[in-house]
Amino acid sequence: ELALKSLGSEGLFLFSSLDTNNDLYLSPEEFKPIAEKLTGVAPISELEEEETPDPSGETLSIVAKFQPLVMETMTKSKDGFLGISHVALSGLRNWTAPAVPTSVVLARQFKAFLPPKNKLDPGDPWWIIPSELNIFTGYLSNNRFYPPPPKGKEIIIHRLLSMFHPRPFVKTRFAPQGAVACIQAISTFYYTIAFRIHAEFQLNEPPDFPFWFSPGQFTGHIILSKDSSHVREFKLFVPNNRSLNVDMEWLYGASESSNMEVDIGYLPQMELESTGPSIPSVIHDENGNVIDSRDPSGEPIQFVFEEITWQQEIPWEEAAQKLEVAMYPFKKVSYLPFTQAFERAKAEKKLVHSILLWGALDDHKPLSASLPVPGSGRTLRETVLESSPILALLNESFISSWSLVKELEELQNNRANEFYSKLADLHLEKYNFPVEMIICLPNGTVVHHINANHFLDITSMKPEDVESNIFSFSSNFEDPSTATYLQFLKEGLQRAKPYLQT
Repeated sequence: ELALKSLGSEGLFLFSSLDTNNDLYLSPEEFKPIAEKLTGVAPISELEEEETPDPSGETLSIVAKFQPLVMETMTKSKDGFLGISHVALSGLRNWTAPAVPTSVVLARQFKAFLPPKNKLDPGDPWWIIPSELNIFTGYLSNNRFYPPPPKGKEIIIHRLLSMFHPRPFVKTRFAPQGAVACIQAISTFYYTIAFRIHAEFQLNEPPDFPFWFSPGQFTGHIILSKDSSHVREFKLFVPNNRSLNVDMEWLYGASESSNMEVDIGYLPQMELESTGPSIPSVIHDENGNVIDSRDPSGEPIQFVFEEITWQQEIPWEEAAQKLEVAMYPFKKVSYLPFTQAFERAKAEKKLVHSILLWGALDDHKPLSASLPVPGSGRTLRETVLESSPILALLNESFISSWSLVKELEELQNNRANEFYSKLADLHLEKYNFPVEMIICLPNGTVVHHINANHFLDITSMKPEDVESNIFSFSSNFEDPSTATYLQFLKEGLQRAKPYLQT
């Protein structure tokens, strides 16, 4: 109360965003973001002091490519952003180019991407930055402006993401956090490492309220020598193959419980790419003497790199799928694209288990998790969809798929294929915000469905309070969510029997 009286609500809000341990005292480390902002000088970190380029070390030139969010793809754009202050979106509207278009990085800093000794088989994933959150630990505070200082392997990822925007958070507020990687290819001296990173950005600064910008994922690959002295190739990007790939959340008040707006949108391009292989910062001749990096005519010396012969290799799609399953165990079941799922179901004479969402099921985005409603894709994927009984039944009896509402609306309006349009129509008829779970026949006929909010309401009740025997609890499973979802799937199979037998 004294702090509120001294600072006012907005002043206390700013103070709280810096006071990371909530002890009502700002340590020098906590005050550091403000000091840097006021002085314009960032002190050299211990790591930078330690990593003075070795004379024989190599450097890698990286270019950032960025196209801003397409504002028209945001849901709020449909009513002209009615009721949303211009200030709230200022950080988003003003972000039109990368913060650092080009950068030179020490090749050895990419050592963070090398595999541990027990993960040397292609496709065997490991965590570069482990996820520290799950459904039980909750999520990190929304009331923050400045990222905590990165440590260890976070440092190179933080530096790379800072090329896009000066305030990247390497650890997201929501699970799954972190970065995961696996070997895609192996040669005598090199690895190709595939990786997936979940990170987000804070676009606003005081006195404005926080605005969180959360791409669905960053993915990419690096080809580097096994001793990390040489990087042959590096690329990091936000996938843009779906119609929506970014989640945004912004606060409207000076407290954690303040109203929050949530929206989604499309980001056409956000990528980093090396301009070529890493090269020595200093060049020596055969006698060890330093020589000029330019030839007598003044042209830069051209380096010739040996061709890499890969001894073991897996396709990019397989590596990406391994990373996806590491982040999301529910993906042990294949989730096919919408139309492909119905074709497979028809061929295999199975039902379609479909999840229809306002936002993506397999991006780290919180989506409806911040809304007052309890149902969300995040809750589903971190509980029932990961459980062994559900995984087993889905693999045995269903073809699974998940879709964005926006994608099915586009399919519904595309009359070029009447069958696909009708499939989308039958799905959308049953949809209620934010998530609808649907069981249907290969021809699209819906035999069972349940809204995520209703599902979570049921599973939060005591067994004796559940009226409907459709979702009765089974004594075989202690977890009500698993038991109820299992019952939902079995009821769908039962209802479909008459259709499947004809």
